Amino acid sequence: MKPKIVRSVEGLHRETANWRAKDYSYAIVPTMGALHEGHLQLVKTGLEHADRVIVSIFVNPRQFAASEDLSRYPRDEAGDLAKLSKAGAHLIYAPSLDQIYGENFSTTISLGGPAKANLEDKFRPQFFDGVATVVAKLFIQSGADYAMFGEKDYQQLQVVRFLARDLDMPIEVVGVPTVRDADGLALSSRNQYLGKVERQHATAIYKSLTQAADKIRQGVDLQTATRAAARSLTTLGFRVDYVTVRNAETLAVPLSHTDEPLRLFAAAWLGTTRLIDNIEV
Repeated sequence: MKPKIVRSVEGLHRETANWRAKDYSYAIVPTMGALHEGHLQLVKTGLEHADRVIVSIFVNPRQFAASEDLSRYPRDEAGDLAKLSKAGAHLIYAPSLDQIYGENFSTTISLGGPAKANLEDKFRPQFFDGVATVVAKLFIQSGADYAMFGEKDYQQLQVVRFLARDLDMPIEVVGVPTVRDADGLALSSRNQYLGKVERQHATAIYKSLTQAADKIRQGVDLQTATRAAARSLTTLGFRVDYVTVRNAETLAVPLSHTDEPLRLFAAAWLGTTRLIDNIEV
């Protein structure tokens, strides 16, 4: 069954009011479109948690810096609709810009905690305030019971979890494991920017993280393990932004080997494409 598309807050409220009248629970999957199997896994997980699933498609200009080309971001609404029909989504919310940021819009959410972890925020300082603002809008507009976010963007997942917790939003944020190609590369809309040879080399990020995690589990010093991973990527032609290990909940830098949950993070450029990944230790 083809999901219905609504493009206004009024249309969204009309559909969700019908669900509430039938006592249906529902989940929202916030996306910027250009969907791949990772997004469809979010829909599948949403269907496991709720009676209905909304997928929002909105390319959020507040996430982009002046140096980033908003117009270059991939868009394929027809293809997205076909994929979501097969995945079983019930509703697509594809709002226009004015439905999210109306005339004289003047509010931005300012973040601390995981959003100031010196990871993605170091390289894209405007990013998480933009994410938090649009996500808060989507949560409030939809009134959903659940929200599905992939672990591939793990810092974003933690930012959203803290956002919902701190602002007492009545929604459960669910993290969904990263979906990978057979060779280990994390699925991302940005992978389509990779050339054929670059795509073959891109798997090195996941391999280097896996090797670093193995070393840490064997008792190797955290910095020794991450520095070795960074050197390996540099040798292979990557321009490394960071390889680091953090507390899996707070994203704070761990002092040493402790009982705290750990997660490894990496971000590196391959040609003109910036790739990020992370894994549990």
